[in-house]
Amino acid sequence: MLYQYPDMPKYVFHYFNGKGLGEPVRLLLAFGDEGFEDHRVAFNDWPEFKPKTPFGQMPLLEFDGKQYAQSLSLARYLGKKYGLAGESLEDALEIDQNVDLINDLRAKAAIASYEKDEAVKEKKYAEFNKDVFPNLLEKLNEIITKNNGHIALGKLTWGDFVFAGMFDYIKHLLVVPDLEKKYPAFQKVVDAVYTIPKVKTYADAVGPTEF
Repeated sequence: MLYQYPDMPKYVFHYFNGKGLGEPVRLLLAFGDEGFEDHRVAFNDWPEFKPKTPFGQMPLLEFDGKQYAQSLSLARYLGKKYGLAGESLEDALEIDQNVDLINDLRAKAAIASYEKDEAVKEKKYAEFNKDVFPNLLEKLNEIITKNNGHIALGKLTWGDFVFAGMFDYIKHLLVVPDLEKKYPAFQKVVDAVYTIPKVKTYADAVGPTEF
């Protein structure tokens, strides 16, 4: 545990000690200000903890005696709860489609990043850097620019939290540590989330963490 509100937390959130797929949920929980225990599972403890999860994976959110998994489902739920999901079904659809684009980029990059055969990994990065990543990044940049530095609807939504929370992880997977220099609009989304006082309080309390 690295962060917890002083009172009894409403939520217990389980994930590794890094940002990855878990940080968007942490940011949304901080924004909601209901209190959460940030349980960071050490890699050595994961084999023992894994069978206690619904699907053998994290992130995992516990509250009201129940467990819930799947990172985007958790972010969507919290987005709806905290008024970050738009005003209509069509608003929600726009957020969903753009978040799915972010996840497409993340998932494709992960295929290359987690390849164990170094020769195959090099080949995949060469292929994706030519035929996949540029198109996805350009589409994402176009969307964010059109939405004035946000993922959807031209305003703050839970999609911004997904992008901001996963941004360092995406840069790691792409092996482009200065991605925001080529696409300044990306940094606008990150700043829009991390400058929110409640989110900043959480981030300052935790300090720098790995991707």
